[in-house]
Amino acid sequence: MGVERTRPSTTAILLVDVQEKLVPTIPVEAMADLSRAARILFGAARELGAPVLVTEQYPKGLGPTIEPLRDLYAPLHVKPIEKLAFSACADPAFIDALKATGCDAAIVLGMETHICVFQTVRDLVARGLRVDVAVDGVASRRDDHKRVGLDLCQRAGAGLTTAETVLFDWMVQSGTETFRSLSKLVR
Repeated sequence: MGVERTRPSTTAILLVDVQEKLVPTIPVEAMADLSRAARILFGAARELGAPVLVTEQYPKGLGPTIEPLRDLYAPLHVKPIEKLAFSACADPAFIDALKATGCDAAIVLGMETHICVFQTVRDLVARGLRVDVAVDGVASRRDDHKRVGLDLCQRAGAGLTTAETVLFDWMVQSGTETFRSLSKLVR
């Protein structure tokens, strides 16, 4: 089975539930990795035109997306989609927003890997999207939960990738203005 290149114009970057009251439960190193992956992917989205979607699980109780990530997607004029179901696909507002992008693929990052990320990924695949999970962009409270979540995502039909893999795949080659601009994201 081959791995086709996704195109920024038809691939949504989806950030799942990285919220103020959840983040303190996540290991510091995992959050640093997730934040770096988000910086890379949102930078690529901004430069190359990939749509960005953000979800928030019950923000009334869990708070909004953490400020550093809000600062990354704010220039893209993204409004988080509130949800109560663990899978974003169970929320009609999310499905409407996804359809409006016209995307046939998604790169998913967020938390927790074994709950909201997995359930959303499974449902996106079931809807016929090509889905890749950025392993450096997902987190759970426990490493074993993250590993199980990634395994479940793969078994559901998603691929595993990294933020840098997506970035360099979308840039195609070095020596361009796009490369000079975007390669700074990985330093």
